[in-house]
Amino acid sequence: MSQHSILHTLAPQLRQQFAEQTQVMTFPSGQVLFNPGERCQGLPLVLSGVVKVQMTGFGYRAEANVEDEAEVIMVPRPLFDRLMDQSDGFRQGIMESYGCRLDDLMLLVEEVAFRRMDERLNEWLQARAERSPLLITHQDLAIELGTAREVVSRLLKELERKNQVRLARGRIDIL
Repeated sequence: MSQHSILHTLAPQLRQQFAEQTQVMTFPSGQVLFNPGERCQGLPLVLSGVVKVQMTGFGYRAEANVEDEAEVIMVPRPLFDRLMDQSDGFRQGIMESYGCRLDDLMLLVEEVAFRRMDERLNEWLQARAERSPLLITHQDLAIELGTAREVVSRLLKELERKNQVRLARGRIDIL
């Protein structure tokens, strides 16, 4: 059975049920794990790689996309409900994980409210400079930064004018 830190909290009987009812799946970069409005089939526990969950609009509609190839244990909903009900350690681990995500969300809200967009864009680009070229549209980048496409396009054009980036359709080369 693949290892995830939260599995160590399970009693032997629950760990056995977990092993019998789950499987490790590998998803390539770009794979969509779920789309807005789809019924939740279970909990993905990420073992490696990066899975990004983002809201796509009002009403808490979200989608999950694999950014870097990911190994994931898919926990079916009935098993997840049983583990939440029967394992204090599992429940506490899930709540701690959600608490961390809430902290991240509050930091993002603070950034959107109080930091200049050009600073945020520069920081985002610098964090990904070694992966250049970046295959991302202005619209997707705007969603990532919590702003309008027009704002991102204007700021990127300014960076291009300063020879800091080169722009092409769906692509940003960091110079």
